Amino acid sequence: MKSFIRSFFASFLALVVLLLVVVGAFAIKSSQKEKIDDHSYLVIDMYGQVLEYAPPSDVMGQIMGGEPETLQRILSNLEKAQVDDRIDGVILKLSMNNTAGYAMMQEVRGAIQKVRESGKKVYGFAGSMDRRAYMLAAACDSIFMPQAAFVSMTGFAITSSHIKETLEKLGIKPNVHKIKDYKAAAEAVTRSDMSDAVRENREWMLDEIWEMYIASLHADRGLSEEKIVSLMEHALFTAEGALEHGLIDEILYWDELEDRLKREKDDALRAVSQCRYADVEAGKLGLKGKKKIAVIHAQGTIAGRRNTVNPFFGIIMGHESIADELERARRDDDVAAVVFRIDSGGGESVASDLIGHAVELTAGEKPVVASMVDVAGSGGYHIAYTATKIMANEMSVTGSIGSISGKFNIKGFHDKLGITHDHVTKGPMGLIWSEYRDFTDEERARFEENHWEDFDRWLQDVAKRRGMTYEEAEKLAHGRVWSGRQAKDNGLIDEVGGLEEAIALAKELAEIPEDEKVSVVHYPQQKDLVEMIMSGEGDLSVLTRWALYRFIQDDLVATWNHLAQHPELVDDRFRIE
Repeated sequence: MKSFIRSFFASFLALVVLLLVVVGAFAIKSSQKEKIDDHSYLVIDMYGQVLEYAPPSDVMGQIMGGEPETLQRILSNLEKAQVDDRIDGVILKLSMNNTAGYAMMQEVRGAIQKVRESGKKVYGFAGSMDRRAYMLAAACDSIFMPQAAFVSMTGFAITSSHIKETLEKLGIKPNVHKIKDYKAAAEAVTRSDMSDAVRENREWMLDEIWEMYIASLHADRGLSEEKIVSLMEHALFTAEGALEHGLIDEILYWDELEDRLKREKDDALRAVSQCRYADVEAGKLGLKGKKKIAVIHAQGTIAGRRNTVNPFFGIIMGHESIADELERARRDDDVAAVVFRIDSGGGESVASDLIGHAVELTAGEKPVVASMVDVAGSGGYHIAYTATKIMANEMSVTGSIGSISGKFNIKGFHDKLGITHDHVTKGPMGLIWSEYRDFTDEERARFEENHWEDFDRWLQDVAKRRGMTYEEAEKLAHGRVWSGRQAKDNGLIDEVGGLEEAIALAKELAEIPEDEKVSVVHYPQQKDLVEMIMSGEGDLSVLTRWALYRFIQDDLVATWNHLAQHPELVDDRFRIE
């Protein structure tokens, strides 16, 4: 009886604590929904991880305001700031410690230009900048840095990591087949350096990035290529050096910037955070219409059935989750068209094909515009090419039409650990996928033949849908990657542009007049804590995995990177010279 009473009160106490957490969290969230004052400044802080869209079940971040920054939220808030009379301007807080790629930066850069065209000022403030962050800062009206800040303006480099020799020491033998020469990912386990083909591909990508980067700085800051090269030769700048060389406009601390921008009668700057401004409804600013454009976000490694988070590999895109969202858009009579936003370097071929099929089904009923973000390569291209139209940013990375398959023979590793194996078989090729031996010659021949059959089927389909011959498509394939600009020229995509241009194209395909407003709805929709608890879909375990992933990526990796940049912070007793 005592045991029962203890268990009852323990369970009751746990329930009370949970309810208090829910009530307290929502009270905090509700308190953030204050009225936006006139003459406010929207403050966008691009520090740390920047995702294309909120990760699966990041509910505590939604409630507490600590979720990772997303491109979708930045673009949405900048669009609202253009027309919101309460917002006088935008302050963009930048740092070299953020994960946004060049295509993301380019989209934000375009949105900043639209804010400036509306007559509002956009100011950049940074404690540190590399050339990527500077590309975004250059789009602002003015750039400010505090006295101790620094700028790293260096040339470009692509570094590859190879673990072939590590695997050899561990006694692990890769049995890998790649299609074909340009499929760089396989070289991590099969080579100790870049192959000539991969080096060639990366050199032409650097040429592309260089040309577009130079063009953006010339347009925004009037910097010539010769000037930029001379800056890169200097490489590292203090704030004073950056001011002297024209990289920034003034040395200013944050409080001094606030004092400059605040209203004369106010004690403090009327600042609005990204999180709080995200709660402002676009409809109240005249940005919604009767017809809807559904924006379906597909990000992460393509694998398995459901969207989830892997603590080590990050966000996982599941084929059933994406297919469900596409079906939701198909069945919604108010949805006139779909924008399929892709930020993925690929993954499982079967899962990619299933998503591509769901895209094709949707495109058979409503226009679907595939919109590529930082990367839509390999499986990321596979899920895009069945759309009605394909768009990419100029600096997106796409293509990589190729394939990698195989297995690892871990017998040598197990031998080192004293682990032995034995087997019996019945029927031919019973051990073809055995992890304890290499392929036989016969098995490898059949495996590679099957691999080529599967790839050829895919490439034939790409060629058919893109209006090419197989031979023309093959010249673009075998793992080659392309910038969005190159992909437009060679026919892999239809148009160059970001989310705004993709929505405009979706409207055009749906025969919606250009000047007619539409409501943009984003999927997957985010659940609040109560919905997560009641769903019974394992969302709490997803939340736990996301928290662990954030710790590994944001805390451990960020700490390592910070120490690598500032070795003086390491105690001499632990420094290895």
